[in-house]
Amino acid sequence: MERKSIMIDMDEVIVKGRFSEFLDEFLGGVDFSKLTSFNRQDLIKGREEEFAKIYAKKSLYHNDDGSFVEPIPNAPEVIKKLSEHYKIYVVTAYNWPGKVIDSAYNLKYKFEYLSHFLPFIDPNNFIFMTEKTKIKFDIGIDDRPIYLASCDTKLLFSEFRNEKITKEELDSQGMTRVDTWLEIEKILLK
Repeated sequence: MERKSIMIDMDEVIVKGRFSEFLDEFLGGVDFSKLTSFNRQDLIKGREEEFAKIYAKKSLYHNDDGSFVEPIPNAPEVIKKLSEHYKIYVVTAYNWPGKVIDSAYNLKYKFEYLSHFLPFIDPNNFIFMTEKTKIKFDIGIDDRPIYLASCDTKLLFSEFRNEKITKEELDSQGMTRVDTWLEIEKILLK
């Protein structure tokens, strides 16, 4: 029997990169709870070039000392367990509107991060694309509901930008909210 496929988003699901930190630093403090759109980048509208001069080539996945940003708790361990039963694909965007983060550098840093923390996943299963709904997966784990549309089982990873989505809205779209990787393990490795 063929293994089912799982699409896993990278940003805010496997790792919380440094973009929010960069925004906070650039703007001198940010209350993200007041963000009305899904895109944090909207906070620097009109100042994209100024931001890019400072941050465009910085890694979202490395600390200032060069070490990797730690993954979300239990992500690598649970993904490893899942890989023993499922075909795992990490599907992540690397292009940034307004070029506030240089796409070429971002792609390189993403690949390095995934290779370091998920060495058990074939690098051919790292898919770098923006429109994730172009590929069908059996199971999807993402923080954005729109990217779960082409998945049969939809796991919405909790993140501040999706916290206002009600249980009724999730149910109507066939989505299950998950807050941790241990919850995902319980759901997918029964």
